[in-house]
Amino acid sequence: MTPDCLFCKIAQGKIPATPVFSNDEIVAFRDINPQAPTHILVIPRNHITSIVDVDAADEALAGRLLRTAASIAKAEKIADSGFRLVLNCNKDGGQTVMHLHVHLMGGRGMAWPPG
Repeated sequence: MTPDCLFCKIAQGKIPATPVFSNDEIVAFRDINPQAPTHILVIPRNHITSIVDVDAADEALAGRLLRTAASIAKAEKIADSGFRLVLNCNKDGGQTVMHLHVHLMGGRGMAWPPG
């Protein structure tokens, strides 16, 4: 955990969020500024800054983040119609919170390219 990290504080329950899923290693919660009818952030409890910082010890966790996102999409009833998973990486990639997170978005058609 990084003391000044917003998502670490959410994972620790120090900042409120609307939870969707939680276990010992992953937390998922609704985005406070949704870009789609369903917009959920899926994060590891342990602080990993970005996908670039995932090392061999984190590979299985990275896979579980994606599987968790897919499971949540099913539970949210957006899996059959389709959804988007987004991993922004660092400033130019659009990452604004420096804690690895997967955006799960759905509930509407998604345009391409995204921007």
